[in-house]
Amino acid sequence: MSTESRNIFGWLGMKQEEALLKDAKTHVDVTYQTVVNFKNAISAYIEGDSAAKVKFIAEVRKNEKEADGIRSKMIDMLSESPLLPHDREDLMHFIKTLDRIADWTNGSARLLGFLDKPLPEKLMDNITIATQIIFDSISKLKDAIGALLNNEAKQAIKDCHEVDELESKADDQKNTLIGIIVNSDLPAGKLMVVYHLAEYLEGITDKIEDAADSIKVMAIKVK
Repeated sequence: MSTESRNIFGWLGMKQEEALLKDAKTHVDVTYQTVVNFKNAISAYIEGDSAAKVKFIAEVRKNEKEADGIRSKMIDMLSESPLLPHDREDLMHFIKTLDRIADWTNGSARLLGFLDKPLPEKLMDNITIATQIIFDSISKLKDAIGALLNNEAKQAIKDCHEVDELESKADDQKNTLIGIIVNSDLPAGKLMVVYHLAEYLEGITDKIEDAADSIKVMAIKVK
């Protein structure tokens, strides 16, 4: 196989591994939908639509369970794969990081479920900004694995670098959000929930960056 024609399936080499990567694409799609539904839950909360908020939080939970099922299937396949140990380890790490994105998004949705009355406008605005960063980040991750599966390793790496930049923005946004929280006059219970929500929001982008790092490793192997 020439350097030009080599692709991710060429690196993996066998049908079993091709199926594994296709499941990884499905896992990314489900994880992406988890974030979309969380973003919709945030929008519903800001608009004061409690019924829609509850509905979208339930969808996040459903997506997270679906992602768990895909993860289990992929791990079973990987345990039977003839891949070399270091290649198996790279893929196992990728699978686990994808699952953590869904887990942390579900955790954020659970925290959102504790919030009923609107927060101060400045807090709401900054939670919206943080949520948009998460959405932009998972969208780029989705683009990256799509590029990798289409044998576009350079584009996959470029997309992953954009995920890195978004994670840096998420760090800054968390600091801004926490600064607003600690200087607010929220009741103690609500303050604690919103503080943990700020931590979780940044944590989602951190897990997305971890998954992007795994994609970069795979992309380098097939360049």
